Amino acid sequence: MLNEYIDPMPAISPSSLRSRFNLRPSGLSRSWLHTWLSAIPSQCEICRAWPSHTLCASCVSIYAQPKARYLCCALPLHISLKNAPTACMTCSAPNWALDGCVAAVDYAFPWADLITLFKFEQSTGLAASFAQLMLATPWARPALDQADLLVPMPLSNARLKQRGFNQALELAKHLQTSHEQPLRLEARLLLRVWDTPPQSSLSRSDRLKNVQHAFVVDKQRLAEVHQKRVVLVDDVMTSGASLNAAARALRAAGAEHVTGLVLARTPAPEVGDTPDPYPWPDAATNL
Repeated sequence: MLNEYIDPMPAISPSSLRSRFNLRPSGLSRSWLHTWLSAIPSQCEICRAWPSHTLCASCVSIYAQPKARYLCCALPLHISLKNAPTACMTCSAPNWALDGCVAAVDYAFPWADLITLFKFEQSTGLAASFAQLMLATPWARPALDQADLLVPMPLSNARLKQRGFNQALELAKHLQTSHEQPLRLEARLLLRVWDTPPQSSLSRSDRLKNVQHAFVVDKQRLAEVHQKRVVLVDDVMTSGASLNAAARALRAAGAEHVTGLVLARTPAPEVGDTPDPYPWPDAATNL
């Protein structure tokens, strides 16, 4: 009878508390506040179980199973993890600048919806759970162990003003604080100098042209990149055009090794589609 008159109390998640009360911790208060908020019963963002973590163990085990991927571009494979080949035709092209790429999940249900919530509805509280997924991915921790620099993919000033935060930086912050070894996070080393249209709105070929010269390393900080191993962090890798362009800028500045670490990777085209065998500008002419 009570349920006819009284609605069940909604679950309170850390992300909703941060948004509701405009909590923006800094310094020593950040870790204390994160610990306090994490202790509050939450609701799984996938199955809605309560009380639970933001991503419950059951949903993670169902939807985030590790899978074999190409080691350079993170496209899924249908073989065992230990037999994953280093590169496919795409990342064997001469203009492919990433030395490796690690992806936690496919950009598919339920992650696509959660990433939209994270990026466009300012649910930044999801970043901590997403970072844990990334850390649990095979080859992620070794890449971070060997890294000299942790660099988030930058946004243009206009995009940052519109969105209010850089989703890649939020992920990188949690990767830094959750990793056992010290990591040097540099959010202003790699710059986005062109405010290009969103990649999601473009065709594959237009994506490649869109970001060709979009990134540079700050000229006053070139020495900080020289002969360094860099882990480049982003939320979603679709064609790989943006990550590859950023990696090329880092390599041009003298980086010794660049690994991409992303939350989600868009799967390869469906059977019957014909991907461009030379997807990077002037790749065919350099063979």
